[in-house]
Amino acid sequence: MDQILKDDRGRLIGRIKEIGVGKFEIRECTGCLKGRYDVKTNETRDDRGKLYGKGNLLTRLL
Repeated sequence: MDQILKDDRGRLIGRIKEIGVGKFEIRECTGCLKGRYDVKTNETRDDRGKLYGKGNLLTRLL
């Protein structure tokens, strides 16, 4: 099930979706991939696969 992300006015700004066991991706409201998080490695990577940081930082990529 997707996690819907909205701004303070209630407008859709993105979605987080589980894409595998312990793997998540975040997309803008337009569907553009912004990054992925892997629970096993505890790493967040941007849409090009570059390490963004340790921990689940997906919402910071929007």
